[in-house]
Amino acid sequence: MKAIAIIPRQANSLHLREVSQPQLDSIANGRGVLVKVLRVGVDGTDKELQAGEYGAPPPGDDYLIEGHESFGRVEAVGARVTELAAGDYVVATVRRPGHSIYDQIGEYDFTSDDVYYERGINLLHGFLTEYYVEQPEYLVRIPPGLKDVAVLLEPTSIVEKGIAQAFEIQRRMKLWHPQRALVMGSGSIGLLAAMALTVRGIEVTVLGKDRKPYRNSELIEQLGAFYESDDVLPIAQAAQQRGPFDIIFEATGYSPVAFECMRVLGKNGVLILSSVTGGKRTATVPADEINLGFVLGNKVMVGTVNANRTFFEMGVEDMALSNAERSGWLASLITDRVHGLENYRELAERLHTPGPIKIVCEIAKDE
Repeated sequence: MKAIAIIPRQANSLHLREVSQPQLDSIANGRGVLVKVLRVGVDGTDKELQAGEYGAPPPGDDYLIEGHESFGRVEAVGARVTELAAGDYVVATVRRPGHSIYDQIGEYDFTSDDVYYERGINLLHGFLTEYYVEQPEYLVRIPPGLKDVAVLLEPTSIVEKGIAQAFEIQRRMKLWHPQRALVMGSGSIGLLAAMALTVRGIEVTVLGKDRKPYRNSELIEQLGAFYESDDVLPIAQAAQQRGPFDIIFEATGYSPVAFECMRVLGKNGVLILSSVTGGKRTATVPADEINLGFVLGNKVMVGTVNANRTFFEMGVEDMALSNAERSGWLASLITDRVHGLENYRELAERLHTPGPIKIVCEIAKDE
């Protein structure tokens, strides 16, 4: 079968290759699930892998099949699989357990190991291929009503994890009922964060790089949220006019913004960081002011990445709520489609083109 792969840490090595189709019995004890891949989303992680910035192949291979944002249909199940059946739609989680205590209790996204295992990213093949086999523990069933947008579930799960951690942290308080949230960034993660916060009844302000009106600002306003460019409305001014912000969700990919967010976070607030920044930027910050504000204001900062099954399931619930309230909104986030694995070069080119919200590779028809 066909697969889109890279030679990890070798720039410009993206290629199409023939690989063996996986078999149900590749997973012991009758617990295998064979999934036909229907579509896969790509994002900045895939772009960085293709640039050779990180990643490692599975043991015994010198290549890595890319793709971690999957959606597919179950073709067959092993004799001891009761959770799923042929015909079910599924999304696979990405991280797999290592050896730490957190890995062993199902919270592998909190691993304390130095080595991590992620499908399509590090040491495990991904989903930009025709079929894969997985254990049911790592497959999340998708309601048929979400099949057209379920490829968005993996990035949604990262948003869900951040918000869930904010609420979990605030159990330290006898009462925490956030009223206002600020989302920094209007890309795919920022849009999904705005969605997840609005379905919780929170008043949302989004600051992005571009001036409105444009596609992303219109999508944000369709949620009932407020959008403005941070050129027009700087963060500090937004906090005065629209705050105080009980939650700030940072999704810009530009690390200095995090320190500006620290300054304007409301008392008893939570700052959620989702940007993975591998550069070497430095910034001069008002350290005493930020420190004093956090100490006296009982503020908290937490990062979110690599969600486990719990947060994927939360994403299914919020996506269903969003679809019920605003039919077609989630589908609008899928802006670019490349048909067929053989068009892998076009898929890579789209990642370098400004404008797309979510790019997907349509691998097979749902027949």
